[in-house]
Formats: sequence, structure tokens, C-alpha cells
Amino acid sequence: MAGPRSQEYSRLRGMVEEALPGYLSPAACGAPDPLRKAMEYSLMAGGKRVRPVLLLSAGKAVGGREEELLPFACAVEFVHTYSLIHDDLPAMDDDDFRRGKPTSHKVFGEGMAVLAGDALLTEAFRIMAESEAAAAQPGRAVRAIADLARSAGAEGMVGGQQMDLSSVAGTADASTVDEIELRKTAALLASCARMGGILGGGTQGQVDALGDFGTQLGLLFQVTDDILDETASFEEMGKGTAKDRARGKWTYPVAYGLPAANARAEALGREALDALAAFGGEADTLRGLVRMVQDRRS
Repeated sequence: MAGPRSQEYSRLRGMVEEALPGYLSPAACGAPDPLRKAMEYSLMAGGKRVRPVLLLSAGKAVGGREEELLPFACAVEFVHTYSLIHDDLPAMDDDDFRRGKPTSHKVFGEGMAVLAGDALLTEAFRIMAESEAAAAQPGRAVRAIADLARSAGAEGMVGGQQMDLSSVAGTADASTVDEIELRKTAALLASCARMGGILGGGTQGQVDALGDFGTQLGLLFQVTDDILDETASFEEMGKGTAKDRARGKWTYPVAYGLPAANARAEALGREALDALAAFGGEADTLRGLVRMVQDRRS
């Protein structure tokens, strides 16, 4: 991702980074200080902010205003951060590092980590419901909030995590891997893209196309993550690698083999770009996200 697309991504990412702390300030969030500290630790630990940038870029592609989209973009990062805290718990993936730092439960203990995740998830919906956009366009806001709840909840991200936990090591087939990753990773990214389209005032056709794009981008993100777990270093990833195969988890490289996983990543990139065929230059930042995900090493 280079040139103007990269600059726009960096600008939108910077906007999110600047806005996020305000939503956890004492004036905005009445959490007890120890809980606030645990929430901030994970929320402000860095990361690419792909999901909020995706929402902002999708909204702008249909004519949405950044200031109206921004609270929802920050809210989806709250949801994503909650999922990472819970995924890292000993009862889930049992990871000690995230983004090069000790995971929440290693710093604050398991109980506080659970509560920090719970609080981030709940605060996300407060942020959206109390936004100016929700007051000005309640119909759009309700549609967007419902979309996020469905995609992050039992039939989406949480359901995918349950399927992942319940799978028996070495017994899943490729179609099961596809379903797990569709729910666990792609559902939330698809929702971010649709939310941007809804909040920006896009037509139903535009919202559907953006959702298709987000699905392919989400699957691409997971395939590349699985490939990096096999090929990248701790220094690149900021967390342990080669853990999925050691645990007997069925990932894309395990299910398809590494060469086939690389080929699948290429195909998913093309499919994501094809989903944007009806858009012009207004969707260039979205197109840049595809190349960024394909080229990432962390």
C-alpha cells in the first residue's frame, strides 16, 4: 500500500488513535480506575486499526461524513479489543503476548481481563447509541448497531469462537475451517463495511457490495494470519507463532497446505476487489486495504 492510498489510511488511522482515549476518559466513562486502566491497556496497545478504518472508508465511499462515522469506528475497535482480551485467556487460546506486550490477563489477572473485555463490549454500544449520528439519523444508527450485534454475537464472532473451541484437534475438514473463519473473523469485518455504507447513506446495493467486500477482506485477513503463524517470527507478529499447528488446530495451511493457502489468499484478494467494481475512485482506500492485508508481516 503506497502513495495517496497509504497516506489516507494513515490519516484515518491517526484520527481513530486520537479519538479513542476520549471515550475512556473519566468524563465519558464512569468506570472505577482499576477497570479503566485495564481497558486502556489493551485498547491503546496499538494495532493496525483495520476495522475502524474500514468503516470510515466504506462510509466515505458512499458520501458519509467522517465526524458522524467516527464514534461508530471507535466502537468497533472497542468490540475488536474485547474479543482479543477474551481470546487470549487461558480458557481460550492461552496466549501470553499480544502486539509485543504481555496480554491483559498476564498483567491484571484473569478476572480483571474478563471484566475489561465485558466493559469494552458494553461501552461500544453506549458510544454508538449516544452519538450525534444516532440522534440525527436514528433509523440508520439502529440498522448499523443491529448489524454489529448480529455479526459480533452468537451467529458471528462468538459462534465462530465456540466452533473453534469445540473442534477436535486434527479432525476438522476444510469446509469446517471455512465456516469457523467466516464467523470468527470475516463476519465482523463485513459488518464494519456494511455499517459504513448504512451510516453514510448508501443504497441497499452499495451496502450489500460493501458487505461482500468486507467478507472477502476478512477471509483474506484470516488466511494471511494463518500463513504468518507458520512463517513469521515473534518479533514480526508480537506474539507466539507456530502455535496453531502445535495445538492441532485446523487452519488454512493445515487444511489446504501452505502453497494452496497462498493461492487462496491471492484469489480472495481478487474477489474483494471485484466486489468494488461498481465504485470509482471514492473506494480507493478500500482497495488499498486489500494490498495492505496481502503484504503484511505482522
